[in-house]
Amino acid sequence: MAFFSSSSRCLIRKLSRLQSLSFRSLSLLSSSSTTTTKSHSNRLKCLETSSTISSRFFCSRTTLNLNETQIPASIDYSAVLEEDEYHKLADATIHDLQEKFEEYGDSIQVDGFDIDYGNQVLTLKLGNLGTYVLNKQTPNRQLWLSSPVSGPSRFDWDRSSQAWVYRRTKANLLQLFENELEKLCGEPISLS
Repeated sequence: MAFFSSSSRCLIRKLSRLQSLSFRSLSLLSSSSTTTTKSHSNRLKCLETSSTISSRFFCSRTTLNLNETQIPASIDYSAVLEEDEYHKLADATIHDLQEKFEEYGDSIQVDGFDIDYGNQVLTLKLGNLGTYVLNKQTPNRQLWLSSPVSGPSRFDWDRSSQAWVYRRTKANLLQLFENELEKLCGEPISLS
């Protein structure tokens, strides 16, 4: 029996799930690297046009039918912040959030409510409701958020709106916090 690498075995399993392939066509995968590349390429082209592609199948050539709101906004590299400007904006945002969270904590009744800031990381603990973590990512000029509601997000500074915006969903950092905290804690918070 021919020896297949783990990536070839994985591809073979996926291909056999998607199409009824004979053993003869599968054996072509192991014959040579050139044949393997051509064989992979030909099968992928065939699969792209098939309407039965499994959602677990990955192919970088597959075109997705996304509307404009589902596509991440492109990065305007001329608008990327200089490092000192990034630090000023990020630090100001984090410190403002820290102060407003402390005020908010005094006005609500949530067991385990705690705020911590250290090493450029702001942590907002809401007891059994979850924990938010906001930190600076200087190389990317981003603020990264881990939310118990919406999961991880990476926010870039948007000069036109003067706000931290998640390019993938176009969510505004402050509005996201306002919406999620009101849903979790039952009390509105104004961060703008």
